[in-house]
Amino acid sequence: MVMAMAATAAAREAEGKKEDRAAQVASHQTRFQKIVLSWDYPRLLARSKINHKKQKGADQYKLHKVPDSFADLNEYLKVFESLLLEECRAQILRGDDDGETHCHMVAITHWERVNEFYFARLAIDTQASQEFTENDLVLLSKEKVLEGALPTTYAFASVESCEGQKTLRVRMYLDREGQKDGTSARGFKSVMQVLTALQGPSSAWWLLKLCNLSTIMREYTSLHSVGVLPFVNVILSGTYSATNETGSVPAQGWWNIPQPLLEYLKLSHNDSQLQAIQAGLSHNPLVLIQGPPGTGKTQTILGLLSVVLHSTPIKQPLMNGEVMFEQKPEISYSEKKQHWIKASPWIGQSVNPRDLNMPVDGDDGFFPTSGSQFRPETLGTKRKHRAHVLVCAPSNSALDEIVLRLLHTGLRDENGLMYTPSIVRVGLNAHHSVQSVTMDNLVAQRMSSMERSAVSAGPRASAGMERDRMRIAILDEASIVCSTLSFSGAGVFMRMNRGFDVVVIDEAAQAVEPSTLVPLAHGCRQVFLVGDPLQLPATVLSTEAVAYGYGKSLFRRFQKAGYPVNLLNTQYRMHPEIREFPSREFYESALEDGAEVHTLTKRPWHEHRCFGPFAFFDVDGTETQPAGSGSWVNKDEAEFVLVLYRHMVATYPELKSGPLVAVISPYKLQVKLLRQRFTEVLGKESARLVDINTVDGFQGREKDVAIFSCVRASQGKGIGFVSDFRRMNVGLTRARTSMLVVGCADALKIDKHWSNLVSSSQQRRRYFKVKKPYYALFTDSSLEEMKKMEDEFEMNLTRTGIPGVAKIARIQQVPMDVEIPDEEEVVEAYDNHGDVDEDVEDV
Repeated sequence: MVMAMAATAAAREAEGKKEDRAAQVASHQTRFQKIVLSWDYPRLLARSKINHKKQKGADQYKLHKVPDSFADLNEYLKVFESLLLEECRAQILRGDDDGETHCHMVAITHWERVNEFYFARLAIDTQASQEFTENDLVLLSKEKVLEGALPTTYAFASVESCEGQKTLRVRMYLDREGQKDGTSARGFKSVMQVLTALQGPSSAWWLLKLCNLSTIMREYTSLHSVGVLPFVNVILSGTYSATNETGSVPAQGWWNIPQPLLEYLKLSHNDSQLQAIQAGLSHNPLVLIQGPPGTGKTQTILGLLSVVLHSTPIKQPLMNGEVMFEQKPEISYSEKKQHWIKASPWIGQSVNPRDLNMPVDGDDGFFPTSGSQFRPETLGTKRKHRAHVLVCAPSNSALDEIVLRLLHTGLRDENGLMYTPSIVRVGLNAHHSVQSVTMDNLVAQRMSSMERSAVSAGPRASAGMERDRMRIAILDEASIVCSTLSFSGAGVFMRMNRGFDVVVIDEAAQAVEPSTLVPLAHGCRQVFLVGDPLQLPATVLSTEAVAYGYGKSLFRRFQKAGYPVNLLNTQYRMHPEIREFPSREFYESALEDGAEVHTLTKRPWHEHRCFGPFAFFDVDGTETQPAGSGSWVNKDEAEFVLVLYRHMVATYPELKSGPLVAVISPYKLQVKLLRQRFTEVLGKESARLVDINTVDGFQGREKDVAIFSCVRASQGKGIGFVSDFRRMNVGLTRARTSMLVVGCADALKIDKHWSNLVSSSQQRRRYFKVKKPYYALFTDSSLEEMKKMEDEFEMNLTRTGIPGVAKIARIQQVPMDVEIPDEEEVVEAYDNHGDVDEDVEDV
C-alpha cells in the first residue's frame, strides 16, 4: 500500500510538472504573439527599404553581437531575443516578396475580445481556405493589398484554427497604447481604425498570407525556457569541468558498456569513432562530435545509440546520494554453464524433478497452466536501464536518412546482437521509405486494431481524444523518437508522460542556436551535437542578424569557446586525390584515408586525366541573372557539362548502368537549366540517370562521379555566396571516384580558397583550359595524350612512394573563421537553399 501511495504521489508530481511546463509555454507564446501582432506592416516595409548603412545608426542599437560565452542568463536572452525577432521581421517581409499567395476576400462573421486579444471568425472560400494552416501570419485589411499601394485599415493576425472548410479563426492584438518599439509598432490611430471597422456594419475584408510563425515561435519559447535546463551554466559559458559535486569522474566514465557490445564496436568502428562514442559515457552534459565528409558520421550515431540504450550506470542515483556499483568482469559462457548446472542439476532433462510432485490443491499457490502463461518476464539490463532517446535534425531529408539506417542496419544490444529498436518518426513530409514508422501510420494501425477488437465496457472516448492518447502512448513507449528540430516543439511532445534522457542532434552545425534549444526544452541529462561547422551553415534571411552572429550554431559557438570536440578523422568515401585538397584547405590535413580507399575508388576512366579522380575545367563563360532574382545561370558552363558527360559515358558505357553521376551547382536556376538541357539532348529516360541538384540539396549525399558547375564568371567582381568555403567544401566532397569542377578560374581566383584550388589543380596537372568547340577536348588524339600524361604521373607517384597523392607545394593555410557575408550573399543563400524538386522550367 505504501508503494502504491508513493507511485500515486510521483504521478501527481509528474502531472504537476507537466501543467507548470504547459503554463510556462503558453505564457512565452502569448508574449511572442503580442510582440509580433503589434508590428506595423507599412513601417516594416519602409524599414526594409532604408539603406542599411543609414539604418545602423537609427535601429541597430537594439542588436548585440553573439559572444562565444555569456556572463549570465539575462545577457543571453537579451542578445538572442533581439536577433530572433529581427529574423522574424525578415521572414515576414520575405514572405511578401515571394508573391506565391494572393489576397482573398473574406467576411468577419463574429468577433470577440478574450483577455488581451481579439478573436474573429472569417468566412472564406473553400479552395482559398486550404492555403492557410495554424500559426500562419496574415494581413487582415479593409482594402486589397496591391503592389505599390498600402491599405489604410489593417492589422496583423495569426491563424488559430480552421473550423471546417469555410471558416478561419484568427487572433489579433489591438493594443491602444501601442508598443515602445517605435521602429515597427503600430500607433493609436491605426489601432482605432481597425476597432471602428470591426464595430461597424459587416462588410468585405481582405486576407493576405505572409509566412508561418510555428518554427520561430517554438524557438522563442525554447529560448525563454533555457533557464530551467539543468546544464544552463554550460549553455551560457560554453565550458564544462570534468568534475562535479560528487568528485572526479572515474577513469572509465559514468557508464559501463557491456563487454559483448564493446567488442562489436571495436570491430566495426575506427579509433576516432570509438573515442567519440565513449565520450558520451562521462557526465558531460553536451558532447560535440565533428564529422567531416565521408568519415562515417551516421555509423557513429548508430553506435552511439546502441551504447546509450544498453550501457549500465556505474553509479545508481538514490535519495541520499549515489551508490557506486561494483563492476566485476563478465564470465564466459562455459563458466556460466557450469554455475547453471550446479544450481540446477536437472538442466538438460525434459522436466524439473520438483515439478513431478504435484500438490493436492491450489492452497500453496500452484495452479496448473498450459504453454508459457504467467511465466515471469526476464528483465535484462536493456530493460532496466533503457533510456528514452530523441533524435533530431534540422531538415526532413537529414532526419529520414537516420531513420532509414536504423530500419535497415538496426542497433546492437548488450550481447552485441543486431535488433531493430522501437522507433517512431514524428512530423510532416516523411519520405515514403520510412512510412512504416511514422506517427500517422502507427496510430492508424492501433485504431484499426481497436475497431476489430471487442468493445470495452464503459463509454468510449471520441475518436480525436483516442488518437491523441495513442500518439502520447507511442511517444512514451518508443525507445527512439525521431523529429525535426522545429517539430520537436509541437504540442504533442508537451503532453508526454515520460521525458527524454538523451537528445541526439544530427547536422547540428546547420541550425541557429535557438533552433537547437527546441528539443532540449523537454528535459534531458545529456545532449549529443553531431555535425561539421565546416560544411553548410544555417539559413538565415536577415542580413543584420547574420552580421551580428545569429547564423553561428551552438556547435560552432562552443567550439570557439574552447569546448572539447571529438573529430572523426578517417574518411571512407573519396579517392585520395579528391580528399587531398579539402583535407589540407579546411581540416589542417587532419583527414586520413580508410583502409583500401585508394583501391576501392579506382576506376577504369581514371586512365584519362580529364575524367578524374580530380579535374578542374577552366571555362570562360558568361553569367546572367534574371531581374529580381537571387539566382544566376551560365549557359556556357551548362553546355560544357553536357558535352563532358556525353563523352564520358560514351567512352565508359558502364556509367549508364545506374544513377552513378551527379551534376551539382550552387544556384537553383542553373540546376533548372541543366535539367532542361539534359532532357532535351538525352531524352527524358536517359536524363533521369543523372542526379542534378543544388549543393544544398546534396549535403550528406554522394555519387561515384560529381560534376560541379560554379556558374560565376564576371572577372573583377564578387562571386556571391560561392565564396563561402563551407559551401565549397560540400561541393568538392560529393564524389567517391571522380570530382570534376567546371568554372571560370579568373573569376573564382578573387577568393582565396578558390585561388588555392586552381593552384592545386595546376600543380597536380589536373587543370584544363577549355575553349570552344568544347568537344575538341575529347577527341581521340586528345584523350590518348591525356592517357599518356596519366601514365607518366603514376610513374612519378611510384618513384615518390606516395600512393595516390602527388607531392605538391604547400599552399598557405587560410584561417577557417567565417567572414560576415554581404546582403547579396545572404539573399543568394536563401533563394538557392535546399533541393530543386519542381519540374524543368524555361529559364
